[in-house]
Amino acid sequence: MRFLETVMGIPMSIDVRDARDPLVVTRAAERAFAVLRAADERFSAHRPDSELSRVNAHGGDLDGVSGDFREVVELGAALAEASGGAFRIRRPDGGWDLDGVVKGWAADRAAHALADDGLHDYCLNAGGDVALAGSPGDGRPWHVAVRSPDSANDLLAVLEVRDGGVATSGAYERGAHIVDGRTGAPATQLRSATVVADDLTTADLLATAVFALGPHGVRWALGQGARAVLAVAADGTLLGVGELAFAREDAEQ
Repeated sequence: MRFLETVMGIPMSIDVRDARDPLVVTRAAERAFAVLRAADERFSAHRPDSELSRVNAHGGDLDGVSGDFREVVELGAALAEASGGAFRIRRPDGGWDLDGVVKGWAADRAAHALADDGLHDYCLNAGGDVALAGSPGDGRPWHVAVRSPDSANDLLAVLEVRDGGVATSGAYERGAHIVDGRTGAPATQLRSATVVADDLTTADLLATAVFALGPHGVRWALGQGARAVLAVAADGTLLGVGELAFAREDAEQ
């Protein structure tokens, strides 16, 4: 069963392959989407009543913030330190910029909600970043398409992935929105960076950090929790490290 909803301004889908009562699956998907909507309500920079907007309106003071807010800040701060400041969660005006953390963290929480409801075989797709569990059928791994940074109609690769998360960062859709926190300038050394990790929170965080760091970040990510990294350098060179499993072109989806 497949479910689709727009959350955080992007399409998000849940594909469940468990042989379960459709009503049980539908209720589990509804709870997962509720997790995503709650995260958007708390962390949206476009909602004046969100916790993020309220905190930033008071100079970013963390006194009295929710446990979720503090958790997201701590995740981002840890990666900012590990990346030498290339990954950043503070704006030049001192406010919190948590976009590089929230989507993967929220989607991971939604995936955990599916697992808590007893589902074992599913793919949660959050605007191209995916959390995977089990198999799409017959014990096969999930196939995750990685688009080319040159064209939305072309694929860079199709990866075979079992339980875990896959996330990609690039400037091909939203423009130069990822900044190297060390310089304050847009990151330009990579055209895209895809990370496979044990969970989507880690994959999403590291994909952004790798893109900000440039080619140096590709191998660095393996020491930060990445299973594998596939990146395209500014000159078109393909950079791959870790346990990358590519699906055969004729493999069944």
